[in-house]
Amino acid sequence: MDKRVVVTGIGAVTPPGADFKRSWEAVKHGRSGIDVCTKVLLSRKVFFAAGEIKKNFDLNHYLTTKEAARTDPFAWYAVSAARMAAEDSFPDIQFEKRAEDKSGCAVVMGSSRGGITRLEEAALKGRYSAFLMPGSQAGAAASLVARKLGITGRTMGVSSACASGMQAIGEGFTYIKKGIETLCLCGGAEAPLTRFCVEAYLRLGALSKSNTPWASRPFDRKRDGFVLAEGACVLVLEELEHALKRGAHIYGEICGYGCGMDAFHDTRPDPSGQARAMRKAIEEAGMSDREIDLISAHATGTRLGDKTEEEAIKKALGARGDEAPVFAAKALTGHMLAASGPFETALALMCIKEGLLPGNPNIKDQDGALNLPTSTQPAPVRTVIANSFGLGGFNASVVIKRY
Repeated sequence: MDKRVVVTGIGAVTPPGADFKRSWEAVKHGRSGIDVCTKVLLSRKVFFAAGEIKKNFDLNHYLTTKEAARTDPFAWYAVSAARMAAEDSFPDIQFEKRAEDKSGCAVVMGSSRGGITRLEEAALKGRYSAFLMPGSQAGAAASLVARKLGITGRTMGVSSACASGMQAIGEGFTYIKKGIETLCLCGGAEAPLTRFCVEAYLRLGALSKSNTPWASRPFDRKRDGFVLAEGACVLVLEELEHALKRGAHIYGEICGYGCGMDAFHDTRPDPSGQARAMRKAIEEAGMSDREIDLISAHATGTRLGDKTEEEAIKKALGARGDEAPVFAAKALTGHMLAASGPFETALALMCIKEGLLPGNPNIKDQDGALNLPTSTQPAPVRTVIANSFGLGGFNASVVIKRY
């Protein structure tokens, strides 16, 4: 018999805030974490916007200087968010103690770019290290999280472009639902603010050329691309009975997961593939389209991406696709690649918990017919579908509901 899966802990390091509480408060009140990029020097004088982790993030609280030197910043952010999530779920347990049996706990971490910072340093500056290969692999975040928290259960790194973090949540959800594990720390982490990434995304024509805090404008006629950002978000997923037995705080329940592939094009998304992932998630949740109260859109702010997702939403939800309110969090965070899906899932949980519909403050001249409230407003939110899509045709959606 399938198990029920709930979320009992959240941790995040994002451009709007150095922890999840501050990140949520910023998003709820429409405060942008985007500004002029200071971490990337291009070969020409180009000033552009980015979502950077601010100076109030204290890495020394989570890693020693030696550990940080051996790993990439994306793994730093992953460990920090995982530690916050673990402390949120288990405030009385010291996770680093290996004496405690954590074989029933899994770790699944997604990353699109992996250790791109360390690889760039090696390529451009000749900084080769004995730890370059283990520290830059896409699975380095999962490995470091497991080592730092003393977790010995199933551990996996997922790399499926921008859908990686949502797929990590889906994998963790499946482990627990099928009784393979009792707990899972899952999420995504990225540190893509490098010359390699910026130059390549500019060449692709996907990045916004604006340099203001409002550069990311999903579903607005003046949008000109996505804003690259760094960060991490980790959720603690737990089997319901186990959570109840220990008296854990429950944010909400994950009840459906859909995953699939466009099998269409390496850079052009296909609405049919995206719609299939959404339908699979809704069907696994055992729900009807009418029960969806809020759609957390992938919505990066590229014209093709936004229009494709709008078509996918209407294809998957029918009439409800025209009615259900839509939220595009990347307007305030930028695109944290694999970290965005988990963070947007966490935001959805808070919308359910606090009973509100978040606004889309960057929309001044809407392009399309979706229901996009521009200001945050109270409303009974019981069920949310969250989307995450990636280059190459990777699609993932989850359905979250009130417990």
